[in-house]
Order: sequence, then C-alpha cells, then structure tokens
Amino acid sequence: MAASTAAAPAATRVKTARKKTKLGWNLLGLLVFVTAGFPVYWMLNTAFKPAKDAIDPDPHLFPTNFTLDNFKRALQIGDFWGSIGRSLTVSVVVVLIGIAVGLLAALAISRFAFRGRKIVIVGILAVQMVPLVAMIIPVFLLLNDLGQYDKLSGLIITYLTFILPFTVWTLRGFIVNVPKELEEAAMVDGCSRTGAFIRVVFPLLAPGMVATSVYGFIQAWNEYLYALMLMSQNHQTATVWLSNFTTQHGTEYAPMMAGSTMMAVPIVILFLLVQRKMAAGLTAGAVKG
Repeated sequence: MAASTAAAPAATRVKTARKKTKLGWNLLGLLVFVTAGFPVYWMLNTAFKPAKDAIDPDPHLFPTNFTLDNFKRALQIGDFWGSIGRSLTVSVVVVLIGIAVGLLAALAISRFAFRGRKIVIVGILAVQMVPLVAMIIPVFLLLNDLGQYDKLSGLIITYLTFILPFTVWTLRGFIVNVPKELEEAAMVDGCSRTGAFIRVVFPLLAPGMVATSVYGFIQAWNEYLYALMLMSQNHQTATVWLSNFTTQHGTEYAPMMAGSTMMAVPIVILFLLVQRKMAAGLTAGAVKG
C-alpha cells in the first residue's frame, strides 16, 4: 500500500516533466518559425504599403494602408516578364538535366562497385565545398572561349556545375535505402537489371526525386552571382532584375518588395503542387549510407 502511494507522486512528476519538455520544444519550434517567417512577412508588409511608409523611420508592424501601386511600379521597371521567363527556362532545364544525369550517376555509385568509387564520392563532396565566387573567373573565361557568354545555354551549363553534384549526392542517399533484394527478386522473376530498376526501384524513388528537384529548382531560381556576371542587361534573370530598383538616386524599397513577392509566386505554386511528395521524400530516410 505504501509502495503504491509513493509510486503515484513519482508518476505524476514524470508526466509533469514530459509536459514541460514538450512545451519547451513547442516554444523553440515557434521561435524558429517566427524567426524564419518574419522576413517573409515584412516583405509582404512592405509590398502592400505606400512607398513613403516603406522608408518611415518609425515603421509599423502592421500596415495601416494597403495599395497595389508598388506592383504597378515594379512591372514598369525593366523587362519583368522576360526575366521571369528566362529564369523559369534555365531552372526547369537545369532540373531536368540534373535529375536525368544525376539519377544515373547516383545509381552507379550506389549499386556498382568499381575502381575509384570512393574518390568519386569524395570528389562530389569536395565540389560542393568550393565557394561559387572562387570559380567565377575560370567559368567566365571558359564560356567566353566556347562562345556561350551571355547565352542561356551557357548559364545552364554553369548552374549544372553546382546543382548536379547536389543532385547526385542526394539521390544516392535515397537509392541506398532501397534494398537490393527487391531488384534481385525482380530479376529472379525474369526482369532484366534495367527492367527491375524501372518497375521496382524507380517508383520508390519518386518522392526523393521530387524533393531533390524542388531544391535544385530553388537553387537555380535564386542564383544571383553567375547570372549577374555572365548575362547582359538584355538577358538578365529575375534575381538580377531586382537590382534595377537600386539607382544612383536611391533604392525603391516598396516596389522592390513587390517585385520580390511576384518572384516568390512560382516557388509557392511549385511547393503547393508537390507538397505531399515533398513530405514523403523528406521522411524517406535519406541519411543512410
């Protein structure tokens, strides 16, 4: 009787400690959400407020007046739709090529034992560690010699140099988590190695390919340095187009935030279309191996 009486307070303390721990993690998650989401909120806040309020030394957390004049002004500066079209073209082509080539490379690294395999894996990691700014001069000289300067094809080739290694490494993690026994069972049933991959492995990789494609698209869409250095003003991408709001007379912050909001729309639409696949891909355990 005494033992059961003593156990009750202990159980209560454990339950209370768990509640406090859960509350602490929830508060931490809320803090991270607010920290990450506030810049986005402030961008939207500034985009819909009058231009004079955007440079007010005493800004308001919540807008008092809403206006669409900033969006009209943003559309009048430079070639907005042309820049958006070029960014979409480059990003989509880079993702398609990166997924097609990266999937084959990741499959070879994950499923086949060949001489120099570890060197290739280390090389992929090493390439991702090189700062992009360190390669700008060699890339410029190379594209100039190949006649690809100020061309979308040259920009696509350049983006593949850092998106392809990321794609290979990420897809390798997903392929490693697919048991080899599934392919072997399919081959025993009469499938070739290619047939086993297409019918068994490929469907299991779909969520991982979607997640990798989205992150590759975001990298290509948001890239600024190479687009600035390798493309002229007539062929500028969306990120470089935003620099048109900064002139010798100052920066038009409200129209710039309106332009940034319009630039974010394709990314938001993409996430809404593939959010289920994204969630499945991010929880597919791509950390093994």
